[in-house]
Amino acid sequence: MAWHVAATDITFSWNGSADESGNVIRLDAPASTGLNGGIYVAPSVKGLRIEASSPSSSGIKWHKFTSMGAAYAQEIEATANHGNQSWLDNPEGNAGYIVDDGKQQVYLWIVDHSSYPLIFSSLSESDSHDCQYLDLDFSGSADEIVYFGINGRRNTLPRDISLTYTTLEWDDSRDQYIQTGVDTILDHISKNIHVSAPLCATTFTLTGDRFAKTWGREVTYTSPLFPARSITAHTEVISTERTADNETSTASPGTLGGSAPYTATFRAEVSDAAVFHEWQFSRSPDFQEIYLREPETTFTHTFDERGTTYVRLYCTNDDASCEYFSETYEVGIGESSLKCPNAFTPFNQDGVNDEWKVSYSSIIEYECHIFNRYGKKIVSLSDPSQGWDGRSGGKFVAPGTYYYVIKARGADGKNYKLSGDINIIEHR
Repeated sequence: MAWHVAATDITFSWNGSADESGNVIRLDAPASTGLNGGIYVAPSVKGLRIEASSPSSSGIKWHKFTSMGAAYAQEIEATANHGNQSWLDNPEGNAGYIVDDGKQQVYLWIVDHSSYPLIFSSLSESDSHDCQYLDLDFSGSADEIVYFGINGRRNTLPRDISLTYTTLEWDDSRDQYIQTGVDTILDHISKNIHVSAPLCATTFTLTGDRFAKTWGREVTYTSPLFPARSITAHTEVISTERTADNETSTASPGTLGGSAPYTATFRAEVSDAAVFHEWQFSRSPDFQEIYLREPETTFTHTFDERGTTYVRLYCTNDDASCEYFSETYEVGIGESSLKCPNAFTPFNQDGVNDEWKVSYSSIIEYECHIFNRYGKKIVSLSDPSQGWDGRSGGKFVAPGTYYYVIKARGADGKNYKLSGDINIIEHR
């Protein structure tokens, strides 16, 4: 294969024969390296010929440099020279070369890939690990490929070794964890590989490198099955909708709780290794005292006491070596209140003040009885969200004064004993 660099052509061949298979791979080098001729990766330098040709009549000279840089380059004798053509047979690998035609200098670096053998023997779990990351002990050879610029600065040539494995990922569209592949690209491998811990049992597959892949010599290794150890969970809280128009809530928008009784469904989806899980309820944000533990991942709970309750999901794996705590949900229940109106206009049914309803918050027990002027009970209500539409026995009662007696209890323990007048106003 031939590459044109400035006015110089650089050609590689094998034992003097054309390199039909394209075995030598050329890469552009960063400008900071000064390697204006590029980097050339050969599967081996044995039998390799590098040839340079130039229109200059001055002849071509060759120099070789090492990690010390081009300032310490030494002139070397070409294998053959024919006018403006010159070549080297079996050049030394992992070295830099200067092609000088008297008018310009081309700097290049040759990598002998065979001196960086690619061997994948085994992967095993390291003794040093935590619950977020996994360290894999690597046995084999996949060393860093290095080259040096003309200033002697050391550089790394990425090998693009692929490490693939499977983990879990939350899918909002499916509302569940799904298995997903992870592909990590490694420049090289030393003694261990540091990856995010998989959330499901998986094998690890090494494939590489990019140069071997180009030559059709790709190496692949698949590990035994690794059990999942790390854990996570997806949690959410769904508030039961409250539609009473006469209930006032103390909750701020976007917060949980407000007026009692407040009912919410707590739902969790846990990853494979979470063999123990429970929802924890506490009155303190540090969960020093837990007054309720719920092992079901999904359940419904009603809050009927004033104050703030802190709720979180706790999980562990089979040997309790890894723990998981979800975010903490704060459920705030406000103080109770109960107010009674003294008049309403049920007859016109215009949607304004058609019902007699109390205004309330955090009332968890409620009993209301309404009497006529003769002391006869005509209506009983058992929930503060209920109202009286001015009817008794399916018919509107006569305008006038009626009486209510209410006995109730709030989430804060406050007891209510209320009584008073209800004036039905005829306003047709």
